[in-house]
Amino acid sequence: MPRCPWATTEPNITYHDKEWGVPVHDDRVLFEFVILEGAQAGLSWTTILKKRENYRKAFDGFRPEKIARYGKRDVQRLLRDEGIVRNRLKIAATIENAKMFLAVRKEFGTFDAYLWSFVDGQPIQNRWRTMAEVPARTAESDAMSRDLLRRGFKFVGPTICYALMQAIGMVNDHLVTCPRHAELGGVRGRT
Repeated sequence: MPRCPWATTEPNITYHDKEWGVPVHDDRVLFEFVILEGAQAGLSWTTILKKRENYRKAFDGFRPEKIARYGKRDVQRLLRDEGIVRNRLKIAATIENAKMFLAVRKEFGTFDAYLWSFVDGQPIQNRWRTMAEVPARTAESDAMSRDLLRRGFKFVGPTICYALMQAIGMVNDHLVTCPRHAELGGVRGRT
């Protein structure tokens, strides 16, 4: 299968074939991706994928209601957990982001409704031929980042937001030569 060139080894192959670019509308899964994309800052996505199951265990299945109540004891436990990225700022950001996530969900009904509003509820169907064409950020990810930061979220810069958009299918950035591109075909192109 002529996959996107970044998916050459596990766990990237399975992630590419089963998850990357598939539209996600489940709030818990969206929260998981917000946290994992932020944790990836300065690291490779492969590193995060390898630690993903450990993250799920360490952070109570990414249940924001539970994480929002974490205290000092939880932070100390997480700083000792070798299965995750033991960065105090990223751990603190996860707790703060859980609180902000709950606030957004209260305001919009679902985090899904809020997040997908940045693409009018429909995936953007890109038609890239090479990885060099794929942007690191877009006007939509810039707008998402600005709004998330304004709301108090952490580790949500424009590049992280674009990676989130790719992961959760808000944009289809599979190369046109990759079979997944057609399988995940969106309803509109970038103008």
